[in-house]
Amino acid sequence: MATTVRIEVGEHGPVPVLQDFFRKLLADESLSGIMIPVHLFGGGMPMPTLVTDPAQLDRADPLAPAFPMSSAKLVSRLSKGSAGERFAVVMRPCEIRAFMELVKLNQGSLEEVILIGMDCPGAYDNMHYRDFLGEREPMAASADFHKALAEGRKPASVELAGACKVCEHPAPQGTDIVVGLFGGDISSGIQIMAASPRGEALLGAMGLPPQEPDGKREAAVAALVSEREVARDAMYASVQERTSTLEKLAQYLGSCVNCYNCRVACPVCYCKECVFNTDVFEHKPWQYLDWAKRKGSLKLPTDTVFYHLTRMAHMSTACVGCGQCSNACPNGVEVVELFRTVAARTQKSFDYQPGLSLDQAPPLTVFREDEYQDTVSHLA
Repeated sequence: MATTVRIEVGEHGPVPVLQDFFRKLLADESLSGIMIPVHLFGGGMPMPTLVTDPAQLDRADPLAPAFPMSSAKLVSRLSKGSAGERFAVVMRPCEIRAFMELVKLNQGSLEEVILIGMDCPGAYDNMHYRDFLGEREPMAASADFHKALAEGRKPASVELAGACKVCEHPAPQGTDIVVGLFGGDISSGIQIMAASPRGEALLGAMGLPPQEPDGKREAAVAALVSEREVARDAMYASVQERTSTLEKLAQYLGSCVNCYNCRVACPVCYCKECVFNTDVFEHKPWQYLDWAKRKGSLKLPTDTVFYHLTRMAHMSTACVGCGQCSNACPNGVEVVELFRTVAARTQKSFDYQPGLSLDQAPPLTVFREDEYQDTVSHLA
């Protein structure tokens, strides 16, 4: 049985206790650094930060319900090409799944990375996190957020990000260490579990007293997943109705300005050069005028619907539903809702769930003789 320990939380709250845990972990001679969300300037948005000095973890806030970016691409950069040193990363489940996809696509490596997964009840988008925070001290606000959830209260008047409300993978998988936040009040104690031999070795070396799992976390995860699946299916139905024709799809995407923020923010979009940044879409002035004359008017910028259709065709097998595309959109286009709805169909067709298993090869990268038998038999 994997090692499970409990770290007691005192009067100063759960964030300082977790900071101390990560300091002790970083003291292990096998680790050179740890990437973790840190309030770098005393407050505001916590950003992924590679920390090598344990003393600089005093502003680390792994409990912050903020998600300014997916750190999967950052870990990809840190791990692609050996640095000869091992480091740990603290990530949300969707970030871990995105990184797993990048590893399978040869855009990163697990060899020198220790994955530490946090149970994730959800987070706010960038604007709503600032509203949630207000004038409060960030780490105290983080503790209040989780305390309210443990007590069955809504943490704030602002809503969680749409992607989080329909996420059916709130518990990390495929990690070395899991920080359990579900199934208990983290203002009194936090459960930490080893989930791999490497995690077992690191956790065992810390000398923390082991604890028998009580099953409460698993029950809480199952209840949350059931709730999220209901919300997810309702979202699918709504988006399908709102985009059921090309005209409706164009209206759904009507606010898109081709800023390409969604592409940049997507953790599994890794192409070095995007076709939409080439001269293929640098149309000539006479072309715009000709198109406008044909219909009497021409919406500008052009190619917005085609851009999203291209991205969906390219990314739908790998989409993990993190919501960073919507988080990055300046005009509030519900990008993740559309992409998740399309991705659900694509992934079901290939019987594929991105980022959950390194043993499952991405669709279209391997030949499967028995694939699409219904289609083949129909054509025959």
